[in-house]
Amino acid sequence: MGDASRSPHTVESQRSFRSGLAWGLAAYGSWGLFPIYFKAVAAVPALEVLAHRVVWSLVVLAIVLTVQRRWREVVAAVADLRTLAVLGVTALLIGGNWYVFIWAVTTGHMLQSSLGYFINPLVNVFLGVVFLGERMSWAGVAAVAMAALGVGWLTVRGGSVPWVALVLAFSFAFYALLRKTARVKPVPGLAVETALLAPVALLFLATTASSGGLYFGTGSWRLDLLLAAAGLVTALPLVWFNMAAQSLPLSTLGFLQYLSPTGQFLLAVLAYGEPLTRDRLVAFACIWAALAIFTVDQLRTRARIAQLVARRAPGVDSPQIGNGNGDGRGSEPPDPRF
Repeated sequence: MGDASRSPHTVESQRSFRSGLAWGLAAYGSWGLFPIYFKAVAAVPALEVLAHRVVWSLVVLAIVLTVQRRWREVVAAVADLRTLAVLGVTALLIGGNWYVFIWAVTTGHMLQSSLGYFINPLVNVFLGVVFLGERMSWAGVAAVAMAALGVGWLTVRGGSVPWVALVLAFSFAFYALLRKTARVKPVPGLAVETALLAPVALLFLATTASSGGLYFGTGSWRLDLLLAAAGLVTALPLVWFNMAAQSLPLSTLGFLQYLSPTGQFLLAVLAYGEPLTRDRLVAFACIWAALAIFTVDQLRTRARIAQLVARRAPGVDSPQIGNGNGDGRGSEPPDPRF
């Protein structure tokens, strides 16, 4: 009676979940392997890499929007002055985030970038309390305190503030916070953001070329292809993430997001030989403990909510599939984070 007893809805949901999980693994796995790409173009100054990333991402996103016939969403976002203003600010935030990440990877600070993205979920919680008036559980308070302890330990023992980690964590947290207020989905939203940054990026490339300092077109054709590939490297994981977000519950996406900083951490230590000192290990242990507390608390909270929903609406399927709310904006990507 195994398969025969299952309803078509259940079979379809399981198939959708497996498909979403595959796309989610592809997206977060790609973001975790990002440093390999940026190490490959490490000979190019970070500002030029950033400029290429902006320009080529816009080209790829334009192709994606054309194939998916979603230009109306872009037009609607640009026509809404409030949305356009928000995207103007988020464009600056994501541009700064991208630059710091590129600089960190190419100058041997990958462990700090990994630390930044590990603490990002906790920074999101903190900003939600400060700016949105959200309530934090005692477990949430403990998790944030534990993360602060780890950062504080690294600051005192290392003799300097881990600014790379903090800039990456807070810039993307503010980015996500503001993007939740913009009535546009991730792909068309990122297209508008890169379009706003593109004139500055093109001006930088032009002035650098006129002074003879541009790497693109003056060196190896392999390097030129790698720089042009920045668009695909940026856009494809975001498309995959969106496909995953349509089929996976937020709890699953919450687990998958840790693949990205874990990949960076392993690459930094095992592939690129960044020193994992005792002080760094203590700091990471504090962060990992904080994330464990936070994750368990989130799972318990969602389980209680699911039980309440089941009691109030017996016989109605629990909303396990999808992005968590009805307006399509419940799952903002951590990706345009890199």
